[in-house]
Amino acid sequence: MTKKGQNPKGAKRKVEEYSEVMKHERPSNSSLKSFIPKPKKISFELQDRDEEVILVLRQHPITQIKTSLMLLLGFFFIPWILNVSGLMLIFPTRFVFAFYAFLVILFLGLALRSFLLWFFNVYIITDERIIDVDFLSMIYKNISMAKTENIEDVTNRSCGVMSSIFDYGDIYIQTAGEKTEFEFAKVPHPAKVSKLINELILEEEREKLEGRVN
Repeated sequence: MTKKGQNPKGAKRKVEEYSEVMKHERPSNSSLKSFIPKPKKISFELQDRDEEVILVLRQHPITQIKTSLMLLLGFFFIPWILNVSGLMLIFPTRFVFAFYAFLVILFLGLALRSFLLWFFNVYIITDERIIDVDFLSMIYKNISMAKTENIEDVTNRSCGVMSSIFDYGDIYIQTAGEKTEFEFAKVPHPAKVSKLINELILEEEREKLEGRVN
């Protein structure tokens, strides 16, 4: 008989039982954050039946400010230059209206593309593997993954004042798999994420030693 609080032989432990990082994180219902621990509404097409998504990462939102400002400045700067130079005065009103409508559609399209690239380029950490989803366009994406047992080294790096203030950085993962190096770029809480991956590696080793599920 299995005592209360113990796992049956061969059963996987819950992540809170062995991870100090996840022990202090609450499950998240949001899919729009850049740091999503124990997500309730996120899964992926190659997920195994008993595989648990532990953490989903995107680039820190602060890294998107530069692109947003460039789009905003471009949206106002181009019409201003044309008006100051007097070029718009030589064209009929219908043409000017059509041009501004085109400009609005163009910049809205660029803003939507920027958001989609941020939203769909994700890094997924499960209790079995790490997954890097590179979303390049609406019709093309590249998915790389590596089993936790194949991870050989995990390091994190934060450079610059902004990364220190907002706590984001890069995580480099060396593996013995088909893809030997993974990079989680500009993600929030890099030290915390590195610690979580190391905890998963240790748990994988414990599972093998104790004869539990791999």
